[in-house]
Amino acid sequence: MTTISAMTFLSRVTGLVRETLKAVLFGAGAQVDAFEAAFRLPNLLRRLFAEGAFSQAFVPVLAEYQRQRGLEATQQLVSKTSGLLMLALLAVSVIGVVAAPWLVYMLAGGFAKTPGKVELTAAMIRIVFPYIFFVSLVSLAGAVLNVYRRFAIPAVTPVLLNLSMIGAAIFLSPYFDPPVLALAWGVALGGFTQLALQLYPLFKLGMLARPNLDFKDEGVRRILKMMGPAILGVSAAQISILINTQLAAWLGDGRISWITYADRLMEFPSALLGVALGTVLLPSLARHHSDADPQRYSELLDWGLRLALLLALPAALALCLLAAPLISTLYQYGRFSIQDVWQTRAALLGYSIGLPALILIKILAPGFYARQDMKTPVRIAIGSIVVTQIVAISLMFRIGHAGLTLATSIGAFCNASLLFYMLRKKGAYAPRSGWWVFLGKIAAALVVFGVTLYFLAGGVELWLYATLWQKVTRLLVVMAGGGAVYFAALWGLGFRLRDFNRREEETTG
Repeated sequence: MTTISAMTFLSRVTGLVRETLKAVLFGAGAQVDAFEAAFRLPNLLRRLFAEGAFSQAFVPVLAEYQRQRGLEATQQLVSKTSGLLMLALLAVSVIGVVAAPWLVYMLAGGFAKTPGKVELTAAMIRIVFPYIFFVSLVSLAGAVLNVYRRFAIPAVTPVLLNLSMIGAAIFLSPYFDPPVLALAWGVALGGFTQLALQLYPLFKLGMLARPNLDFKDEGVRRILKMMGPAILGVSAAQISILINTQLAAWLGDGRISWITYADRLMEFPSALLGVALGTVLLPSLARHHSDADPQRYSELLDWGLRLALLLALPAALALCLLAAPLISTLYQYGRFSIQDVWQTRAALLGYSIGLPALILIKILAPGFYARQDMKTPVRIAIGSIVVTQIVAISLMFRIGHAGLTLATSIGAFCNASLLFYMLRKKGAYAPRSGWWVFLGKIAAALVVFGVTLYFLAGGVELWLYATLWQKVTRLLVVMAGGGAVYFAALWGLGFRLRDFNRREEETTG
């Protein structure tokens, strides 16, 4: 857990550097809207083919093969699965490049109101779409490495995407017209370098098998069967994102950019906590389920939920109280104006409310995937998406783009609550004793933490008109002071680090 968190932290730090540079060089207007829309569809398909339906179906089956059937059978499963995935990805990539102009209207029909915006978006779609081919294979390789408990390489690969985009923005943008096209080429290069990094670790494990097509293979058929309901659930979530992109596009220029800059800040703790925990939990839960050990299965989920809340709640409170200081410190330079700070802050406040729920989903959903139960989380996801879109359409006419992010948070709480309820109902999870005392102590520590942040941060004007180094220094002081007070309060309330240390046994076989 420590290793993957450290690697994920490095990835998110370089991601923030990338976003800061993007804000300085390109601001938050029509051209950045075009890039974000073009990049959104490959990202959505990545979640569908890789991190979403495919990964959720592949990891439990792979864990079972690795645990019970031996090396040769596991190699064959990886070989035949990679062949099928590559064929599907190649077809999708070709379709995306050919259909780019039509995809713009599917993504953001409101772009037609701004001359040249549709054409620019289509050009960048053609550049970034092959990224889905490379990054989905990266996720397949990462799933194999995670099952073998090699978490570091998959966790650090996103750094290469960030570095590619940073390099492209700095060194290539002067040679493009408009310069924002360089970001699209940075994405394409990043996908290739991420895959290249995974190949040697796979070779060392003996899992760099030649792709092979066999639709009749029992393992492949099981994965495809499990992917069916998972695709419905993941597709529902991605359709929700597409709808929000359409709604933001119709609200006018800059809205997609403001939401995206806020999303990057929200993703920092979400990935650091939720993705890291979820990545570690899924193969371990699948192993306990395969071993018919429900007690350890439930204890592992309980541990994940407690650790997630211990860290997610102060992260959400910090995003809420420090929204303007964070945005001003990271983005308010060059072409990113004070108006952009306020608009991005509004979007971030909507996101911050739902951060704990978004992280809990990444803990609770693997509780179903590990049991090879795809239908339950799919039904819950679809219901939550319906709630999200009803709320989004209602709120956008009242509070603009901030209503879209707030609706996402409300939908996340709906999703997490139903996942928790169904895990309890199915008997997969039995909370250990002491939960109410645990939550009470966290609430007390959060009060102290919030008061500390409020007084250390001061007024927003201090941040809007300060120099770079004044902002950075003050932000470091605020965060260090708030963090120290929070953990000191936890220590005073009886929490100890050893209470949350957990090491799963190494996998053999």
